[in-house]
Amino acid sequence: MEFGLKGKVAVVTGGTEGIGKATALTLAREGAKVAICARGQPLLDAVAAEITKAGGEVLALSADMSKAADVERFINEVVKRFGGIDILVNN
Repeated sequence: MEFGLKGKVAVVTGGTEGIGKATALTLAREGAKVAICARGQPLLDAVAAEITKAGGEVLALSADMSKAADVERFINEVVKRFGGIDILVNN
């Protein structure tokens, strides 16, 4: 089923495990550019590699969504890289 996500920019917080990871991978497979964040860089790198291997475009940054400075830095980097945000999954 085509969801019209090709070229859209999706942000998935908590994107390294469980629902967040599955959501990020699904969005990427549907053609969305995906930005994921979590607190641990090693898992971010592993999920980013999976997304890239599946043909997706990904930005993976360590950020703690309970810290305002991290939220601002992450969102600014997403906008800088992809030009905007179309979808937010606050997981």
